Amino acid sequence: MFETMKLHRLPEPTTLHGALWAGRIMSAFVVIALVADATIQLFAPAQIASMLQETGFTIDLTRVLGPIILACAILYAIPATAVLGAILVTGFLGGAICAHVRIGELGSPPEMIALLLGAMTWVGLYARDPRIRAILPLIR
Repeated sequence: MFETMKLHRLPEPTTLHGALWAGRIMSAFVVIALVADATIQLFAPAQIASMLQETGFTIDLTRVLGPIILACAILYAIPATAVLGAILVTGFLGGAICAHVRIGELGSPPEMIALLLGAMTWVGLYARDPRIRAILPLIR
């Protein structure tokens, strides 16, 4: 009777040491880029005023965007909240891409950087978090 009641468990995903460190490095690069962007938004908004104006945003939004970017970076950097952080980072970067598409800058360097950071966000998380690999197994 006990044999039939056994719950089947998924095998624990193994983590290669190199993949783990590659994921950490990619994730660190994303966090550094986001913190740098938040710092500019908060402490030197005049340097990006022309870029904001081109995309149709006012310089006053830097007081709002800076803390949002910083919160996303912090949530992504903490292992317990990394999935939520990745979702928020992806949403933020998607909005940045959308802003550039809206003004006709398809394929512009800022848009490509946002796309690359978004991809690195999830590849880094996939490589460092076994929960994500269990949900999205690329190799069976």
